Amino acid sequence: MGGLVTAVDLARVQFALTANVHFLFVVLTLGLTPMIAIMQTRYVLTGRAVHLTMTRYWGQLYVVNYGLGIVTGLVMEFQFGLAWTGVNRVAGQVFGAPLALETIIAFFAEATFLGIWIFGWGTLPKVVHLVSFYLVTITAYASAVFVMVANGFLQHPVGYVLRDGTARVTDLRALFGNPEAVGALRHLVPAALMLGGMVVAGISAWQLRRRPDDTDVFLRSLRIGVLVGLAGAFFTFLYGWAQLDYLRTDQPGKVDAIMASKGTGTVTDRPPGWISVPFSIMQQFGEYSTYLGLFLLPFLVRRWIVRRRLLLSVMTWWIPLPFVAVVCGWLVREVGRQPWAVYGVLRTADATSLPTGQVAVSLAVFGVVVVGLAVTNWLVLLMLARRGPHRLALGRVLGDDEPVAAAEPAVV
Repeated sequence: MGGLVTAVDLARVQFALTANVHFLFVVLTLGLTPMIAIMQTRYVLTGRAVHLTMTRYWGQLYVVNYGLGIVTGLVMEFQFGLAWTGVNRVAGQVFGAPLALETIIAFFAEATFLGIWIFGWGTLPKVVHLVSFYLVTITAYASAVFVMVANGFLQHPVGYVLRDGTARVTDLRALFGNPEAVGALRHLVPAALMLGGMVVAGISAWQLRRRPDDTDVFLRSLRIGVLVGLAGAFFTFLYGWAQLDYLRTDQPGKVDAIMASKGTGTVTDRPPGWISVPFSIMQQFGEYSTYLGLFLLPFLVRRWIVRRRLLLSVMTWWIPLPFVAVVCGWLVREVGRQPWAVYGVLRTADATSLPTGQVAVSLAVFGVVVVGLAVTNWLVLLMLARRGPHRLALGRVLGDDEPVAAAEPAVV
């Protein structure tokens, strides 16, 4: 593995690329589901067509993102099994268990309930149809729990014993109660809500400038997006700083690196100092997003925001920023545990044994696939968003030209 670039370097780039792309799909999925559930709940309770239109419009974007996100997840898992044989050999029996549960939840339960929701329009009773989407939401967040439990073990191994070089579970309660997993979940969930809220608010702001005839749909969507995004930004900021308390004990090198100006210099195995840059970006974005949300609150009263075109433009151009912030957060978390693949147990340099040429080929192939999926996803989402709320495929009865709402009078 001589030369300037080693197999380990290429394998790390490959994992970073595939995991980051998949992560962007995941956080958008987690961010959208609660808001769609709120919209459909309001429709079931009130019968008003505007809430049905909102549900179908945002639900259509969610379905596309979910479907392509599944494929990126498969690519990520395949490359992990191919490139990181050392991690699988040492820790596979421990962190593989929650990942297997996540596969069952995401691939079977969540996909099944989503299929019922997609094809249940006009056939299932309203309440049953709504319950199916609540189950989609619950299973989506359950999947996130299992993934973070697995990742938490890599960050802070607990509840295991090493036998013949292989980690074996000895305490499931410790594994699932790992402070690394719990703390990361408390940070991830509001971050996903922040991102989802800002995407909904940004697209709604864009549509309010383009489609004055659809003001009711997008003004309501914007209000939900701003409120959810503000709450998410505040708790993301709050729980992000809270993680530093236990990281000072569990991963002191990470804390020294991200707080570069305050580093003690006493930790020998510390990650690269440049992770202080993405940490600063993430931290400042969370702070400024909270300020923006608070500033927007008074304009949500009545229709005041509709006449503030500059604010609408700011919200639209804000859309990419939460994606940058969550990638920065991922970099801090993953690069911050270097030089360890399993913290304190297995070094990254010992976690892969593939030749450099083979990893280079797989990096090229997997890179083209995941980038292609990401570009396809954003182009399709942009196309569907531009169409507006009157050309929706989701919610039409098969073989019928009219949407489900056509047969249901709106209740004012």
